[in-house]
Amino acid sequence: MKYSIFSLARAALSGHKNWQRTWRDATPKDRYDVVIIGGGGHGLATAWFLASEHGIRNVAVLEKGWIGSGNAGRNTTIIRSNYGLPGNTAFYELSMKLWERMEQDLNYNTMVSQRGVINLYHSDAQRDAYARRGNTMRINGIDAELLDLAAVKKMMPFLNFANARFPVQGGLLQRRGGTARHDAVVWGYAHAASALGVDIIQNCEVSGFVRDANGKVTGVETSRGRIGASKVGMAVAGSSSRVASMAGLRLPIESHVLQAFVSEAIKPLLPNVMTFGAGHFYVSQSDKGGLVFGGDIDGYNSYAQRGNMPVMEDVCEGGMALMPMIGRVRLLRQWGGVMDMSMDGTPIIDKTPVDGLYLNAGWCYGGFKATPGSGFVFAHLLARDESHEEAARFRLDRFRRGAIIDEKGVGAQPNLH
Repeated sequence: MKYSIFSLARAALSGHKNWQRTWRDATPKDRYDVVIIGGGGHGLATAWFLASEHGIRNVAVLEKGWIGSGNAGRNTTIIRSNYGLPGNTAFYELSMKLWERMEQDLNYNTMVSQRGVINLYHSDAQRDAYARRGNTMRINGIDAELLDLAAVKKMMPFLNFANARFPVQGGLLQRRGGTARHDAVVWGYAHAASALGVDIIQNCEVSGFVRDANGKVTGVETSRGRIGASKVGMAVAGSSSRVASMAGLRLPIESHVLQAFVSEAIKPLLPNVMTFGAGHFYVSQSDKGGLVFGGDIDGYNSYAQRGNMPVMEDVCEGGMALMPMIGRVRLLRQWGGVMDMSMDGTPIIDKTPVDGLYLNAGWCYGGFKATPGSGFVFAHLLARDESHEEAARFRLDRFRRGAIIDEKGVGAQPNLH
């Protein structure tokens, strides 16, 4: 159904008994033009852009659980485009512009809140690095402001500015950054894609690939039977290596758990999203009042959606260093998502060496903020068999060519052969 003030009024007059389902829970057909493995934000966004931008509507999204049950529902909801390296700068700004029009495009309230993102700096060297990044952003038409100590004190007077070990000296602010409701993003893309004829198939786990005599992928084997496809796209985040191995591929990716946390509700405190420059800690405040925060990945490979106590302690120490007063706030819950960590900290969006199989993976810490941009460029690749100009640097062969985008190198096994 189409959401508007009028549909809300009609539903209210009927006692809210006539709401239609947000999307169709489809039964698999025998064959599709495109099958997308993974019913998270990236997979659903890809399906919607295939239908809305390229007119390809005979599309199925396969999800082994329920849509959004993976990383799409397990992140800290931050959106931003404050990247400094060629390739990432333009791509994440494309994604940010798509965030800004998402609710109108999808006819769905995804609760995008452009409250601003500030990266604090704690030394002269870090200030200079942030100034370079901010200048790069501004040259590319992206908003950035370098704040001094007085400006940060005015914005967030509650910080521990007297910390002798990590004194706050200022911050790099992107006012257009902020947060979005992660569940609503998944539901919004499902709602819009389903309205255009895309089949969203839940509880449908892929167990293998169907290949012809020449080795081309022509479909998938699933828990709900064989499904044929002209093209198959993978958007399965931390499960990328496992799914790719079914086609005989080894990816330059490792899977690690990334924990996230939320506190009990407190009165309004944080006006924006804030990151700690002397440690890995980032935090925002939800509409319910809880502090939503996270930090580093766990240091070992794992497919478990849970983390360990040392990382939890490290993340909380980062928060305490900035805001000692939160030490009396109780932790409400903790969870983990499985991150697909590439060797240079930058994603991979490309055709694989296996004909008919396409890859969207390696998002590291940046998966949620990239959701609309990822779907846009992956749909372009699937529809036209060529990389979108903003994703041309994300090819799989960049590791062999030495053309890495080293935002942050992670992982110990490149698996390049």
